[in-house]
Amino acid sequence: MQMPTWRRAVLKVGSALIAPDAQGTSSKYLLAIARFIIECHERGQEIVLVSSGSAAAGRKHIEYDGDSLPVTVKKAMAAVGQNDMMANWSRFFDFPCAQVLMTHGDLRNRKRYISVRDTIYTLLEHDVLPIVNENDALATDELKVGDNDNLAAMVATVVHADALFICSDIDGLYDADPRVKPDAEKIEVVEDITPEIFALAGGTTNAIATGGMRTKIEAAEKATSHGIDTYIVNGRKGETFEQLLQGFNPGTLFKGKPEPMNNKTHWLRHTLISKGEVFVDQDAAHAIREGDGLSTLEIVDIAGDFNRGDAVLIRSQETHDAIGKGISQYSSHELLHLKGQDASLIAEQFGYTPKTQVIESQDLTTLEDA
Repeated sequence: MQMPTWRRAVLKVGSALIAPDAQGTSSKYLLAIARFIIECHERGQEIVLVSSGSAAAGRKHIEYDGDSLPVTVKKAMAAVGQNDMMANWSRFFDFPCAQVLMTHGDLRNRKRYISVRDTIYTLLEHDVLPIVNENDALATDELKVGDNDNLAAMVATVVHADALFICSDIDGLYDADPRVKPDAEKIEVVEDITPEIFALAGGTTNAIATGGMRTKIEAAEKATSHGIDTYIVNGRKGETFEQLLQGFNPGTLFKGKPEPMNNKTHWLRHTLISKGEVFVDQDAAHAIREGDGLSTLEIVDIAGDFNRGDAVLIRSQETHDAIGKGISQYSSHELLHLKGQDASLIAEQFGYTPKTQVIESQDLTTLEDA
């Protein structure tokens, strides 16, 4: 199948390709990938590489018995392995590489999100290969993306990529697990990512990796909603990258939406993590679906512990369906006192008139499952 043309792409390579035996870096699978990057570079096509593998690369330096790694040990492995991983990539190229480490905190903060974008743009303008990884050595659970499939999708939206290539250990998405069912058939094109598509996803069998097929489909959902064609391909086969260079699809293509979300809506929906929930009545739910903001008067209940500036889900009190998501101008503690009240009652009770808009319309997005 012929591929759409692209000018800028994000390529995600996982731990199982970088350190296949989980005992340090290897060139076993990376030579073909590096040749692909070099050829794209010579053609004037821009690549942003999202590379897992720091913990797997560092495992040989930190002795630990047992398959289940404590978080502190994995962080230490990532810290020492990141250097090995960068050195391993750099030796393949005669153009410079740049290390870009980030956490989810860099993406959910709008100013830092833009800063990441501008840095990567500058690197690309100067023919430097950006190599992105999550900052596993420092990230806490609150600040982690958690897997580099979804990180790659977020990076693809940040840099306005035309295509996202996610390397796997199988040829794409199948209608059954091909390792269990030999006659399973590969799905060449996915037009829409439905619950049935998610149902085809299995888990990961790699002890170091954190991404299975489900995270790859999640990543495809994020990227395609931004209009980015997303491919799941077999990174273990050299012919995969030959086919990509010839303009053919060797895996599964998830087609980008023809009318993508605008940047801020995509950021609100797919990048920000909700820290709490607010419940609204039926009238408010209808108004939010029509594009209105959310006021203190319309809130009937809250759940969770969140601060000013955190993202919250808006749910219907009647059905508990998620109808929207936005940035709260108040903390959960403040809303316990302000919910259900209009400006005059707030002024009478507290002696001042605060903003009655809890979520401004420009900081709110409706959700598809509403």
